[in-house]
Amino acid sequence: MSQPGTSVLPAGRQGRIARVRAAMEESGIEAMLLSLGADLPWLTGYQAMPLERLTVLVVPADADAVLLVPELEAPRVDPDPAVFEVRPWAEGEDPVAAAARIVGSRRRLAVSDRMWSTFLLALQEALPSREWGTSSRVTGPLRAVKDREEVEALAAASAGADRVAAALLGGEVALVGRSERQVSEDLGRRLIAEGHDRVDFAIVGSGPNSASPHHEPGTRVIGPGEAVVCDFGGTMAGYCSDITRTVFTGEPSPEMVELYALLQEAQAAAVAAATVGTPCEEVDRVARERIAAGGYGAAFIHRTGHGIGMEGHEDPYIVAGNAQPLVAGHAFSVEPGIYLAGRYGARIEDIVVATDAGPRPLNLASHDLTVVG
Repeated sequence: MSQPGTSVLPAGRQGRIARVRAAMEESGIEAMLLSLGADLPWLTGYQAMPLERLTVLVVPADADAVLLVPELEAPRVDPDPAVFEVRPWAEGEDPVAAAARIVGSRRRLAVSDRMWSTFLLALQEALPSREWGTSSRVTGPLRAVKDREEVEALAAASAGADRVAAALLGGEVALVGRSERQVSEDLGRRLIAEGHDRVDFAIVGSGPNSASPHHEPGTRVIGPGEAVVCDFGGTMAGYCSDITRTVFTGEPSPEMVELYALLQEAQAAAVAAATVGTPCEEVDRVARERIAAGGYGAAFIHRTGHGIGMEGHEDPYIVAGNAQPLVAGHAFSVEPGIYLAGRYGARIEDIVVATDAGPRPLNLASHDLTVVG
């Protein structure tokens, strides 16, 4: 089993860093400094701990990459000399000064989007009169296109989440009489049992709380005759899962049946629309127009989806205004929802990969309206 939060996909890293350098040259970036966030493990397999000690991969466009890492953390690094040099720094040494020496006279620099401001400000002081930008301008479009090995890692994580969803839909996860928090913890334990290294989230919203898309599971006890939205996911071997299913603890009202049928139709249509060459915003439009035509347009209050990979949310975003066409290898969620504030809500979510043969859903658990106990 891999260390939690690390990638077990060493194949392809040389190609990745070559593509990064090509993109750097095209955008005029002379060096990147990658710290917290997914860019670092995507290139090195090493997930930096969020410490007060600086870890940074310095990637010059014209020289070998160097991973500056605290000496006590160096044993956690799996060296890959073809991609980067490991440079441990000792207690009492100034890692910012060491990073500045590697950067040298290079002037146009990019840093991790999630680099702590403490380190960024120190680097800016050590490297005055430079131009600064974010690494995601370079790495975001590259990371968004998954290679075969990455797609299969996502598929394995999704299959584990699917098995948990199947248990939920099959009535194996008790709901009525338990608190949302208890159900959330149950879903999380099942994700771990299905091979996940960690649980990233397990949203359980019941009754009126099901109308809050990012509800924090609490002490509310789930009762009979309620909608229960369960949205959960985690990380397996460095890649994320994310699935949502809505179940009902008793026969739903005619309004609920109608609303859910509309949602199911919109979600299926959006998945079918997610073909190579289709703009991301078009997939969003397909889901949104169907829900609006059913009279619930104002109740669909979020984008249709987000990219997924080593991070739960990354490029490409399935949202109005994003005219980027889908390409083979894009992996993303399709998750329309309808939320009636103070009453109830419903959402259906699958992870989908765009392929030349058509959309490939990675989640296969039933989408049908399901009544559970």
